[in-house]
Amino acid sequence: MAGARVIPLHDPERDAARKARHVEVVPEPEQQQSATPDWERRLTDLLSFARRRIAGDYQVDEFGFDRDLTENVLMPPLKPLYEKWFRVETIGLNNIPAAGGALIVANHSGTVPLDALMTSFGIASEHPAHRHMRMLGADLVFRTPVLGALARKSGQTLACNPDAERLMSSGELVGVWPEGFKGIGKPFKDRYKLQRFGRGGFVSAALKTGAPIIPCSIVGAEEIYPMIGDIKALARLLGFPYFPVTPFFPLLGPLGAIPLPSKWYIEFGEPIRTDVFGENAADDPMLVFNLTDQVRETIQQTLYRLLTQRRNVFLG
Repeated sequence: MAGARVIPLHDPERDAARKARHVEVVPEPEQQQSATPDWERRLTDLLSFARRRIAGDYQVDEFGFDRDLTENVLMPPLKPLYEKWFRVETIGLNNIPAAGGALIVANHSGTVPLDALMTSFGIASEHPAHRHMRMLGADLVFRTPVLGALARKSGQTLACNPDAERLMSSGELVGVWPEGFKGIGKPFKDRYKLQRFGRGGFVSAALKTGAPIIPCSIVGAEEIYPMIGDIKALARLLGFPYFPVTPFFPLLGPLGAIPLPSKWYIEFGEPIRTDVFGENAADDPMLVFNLTDQVRETIQQTLYRLLTQRRNVFLG
């Protein structure tokens, strides 16, 4: 047509004006896909767990360890205690091997053995391999109704050399607290002073299997239940090694059983190799004694160093 103006398909000026009028906002990748709410994920995991239990689709090892039950039922309640209440900081997790047998040896304290639970949870949740520590417990734990069964389900076993050796020979990570009840039941005035480590049975087990020994130092557990007394008559009546008296328990009843929110540090030291001493090294009492003393001294010195770096019991 005469006089008609041909409008090009792509006019640079017009396109620029159009873009200026209509700015298209492209959402970030995380905005495009809405994250699943935490409660919904937990509910899904719980339903999946229930289906597996009903169908019998889970395994229990020869020691009674039920990994599925531990990961989905027993460990989740420890998370707020670990992250929010005690605000645990772990140091030296890289010293724990990703695979193979190893023995973690730690100081014991706190009147109630929450230190063992926090150490186990920390390794399972923060170590790159998410390993489960198979803790060696006193026979009192396994004689206690309900508690004994739960301990077995969570992977614990009796503190004896045959069980420790079988676990480490199978490539498991084993945890031991050689001070036993002497450690967790000591008076508050003796806090962070290591008690005797027994006769070094844990060292013998490590030597027989060639598993490395990893010293573990825990600061913070001593302050959760400051033990200022022991009602020995009541302890004997109940069959306990001690019956603690703290500033709040038994005076405040159940409220006194709430642990104080101290700030925790758990440090894993460099592994001490045991596979370099020969085949019959476990039969050498002097070697066993020296290694036991080395582990104990390493933990004690690390405790002193961590304490000097800590400015406040509750703030860290």
